[in-house]
Amino acid sequence: MRAKLPSLVIMFVSFVSFAQQDAQFTQYMYNTININPAYAGSRGALSIFGLYRTQWVGLDGAPETSSFSANTPINNSNLGIGLSLVNDKIGPTNENSFSVDLSYTVQTSADFKLSFGIKGTANLFNLDISKLNPEDQGDPQFQDLDNKFSPNVGAGVYWHSDKAYIGLSVPNFIETNRYDDNDIAIYKDKINYYLMGGYVFDLDKYQYIKFKPAVLAKMVEGAPLQVDVSANFMFIDKFVLGVAYRWSASVSAMAGFQITDGLYIGYGYDRETTNLNNYNSGSHEIFIRYEFIKKNNKITSPRFF
Repeated sequence: MRAKLPSLVIMFVSFVSFAQQDAQFTQYMYNTININPAYAGSRGALSIFGLYRTQWVGLDGAPETSSFSANTPINNSNLGIGLSLVNDKIGPTNENSFSVDLSYTVQTSADFKLSFGIKGTANLFNLDISKLNPEDQGDPQFQDLDNKFSPNVGAGVYWHSDKAYIGLSVPNFIETNRYDDNDIAIYKDKINYYLMGGYVFDLDKYQYIKFKPAVLAKMVEGAPLQVDVSANFMFIDKFVLGVAYRWSASVSAMAGFQITDGLYIGYGYDRETTNLNNYNSGSHEIFIRYEFIKKNNKITSPRFF
């Protein structure tokens, strides 16, 4: 049975909580380009990625997110390019974001590279007022929005090797009012700041078992600092199992399988640790990634990031 909370409540919870300012992903380490444009081309191959996330299953109006991206280095240059599309549905809203990313990478040592990235985004925002069940359907104060356009720009840096990475990014620098009521912003996109890092440890001399702890910190004005901590294990470069904890929000389990050198699939499940847990059966996330790897040019970095 689906929980019967009003869509307006879902909209309010989603908009004012930081997690929904930008679409959230439990397995962000495989979808880094969505939050950091400097990631474009960093894996050394044309990488195509698709993800679907359904959040708070069983709750009317709960978020659903679909993401598609492609990124690649440009020939033998230091440049990388990426394209991405994110569709985010929350209650009465439906938003599409189209982004283009460009990165430039410099070698800083024998093992590490430093990448700089910029992002340009076009947002199309839709609001269906009828789903809010207003008392007066004809009230001019409540109006539908149909593909309301707003542009944005972002930037990031990404320092990485085959074993470690640190990234700092701001995907959107422009604060945008999505919906106004008498010149008061009811729903306003605010600037999101991301800091992420991780390291891969070899747990045996044959490198059959690898362990990668990672952290992602997200900050936005008017909301508590959000921290995701994860721990993933990779076995014989094929199987991945892991757990994650989103501070004061949820716990997660993750699994992945490298089917071929180019094809990887993954699944994640979240369970709320807040009172919201009483109204839903958790969140599911599934993704697939395919990389076009040139013959005799296999990706050497662990497939954690």
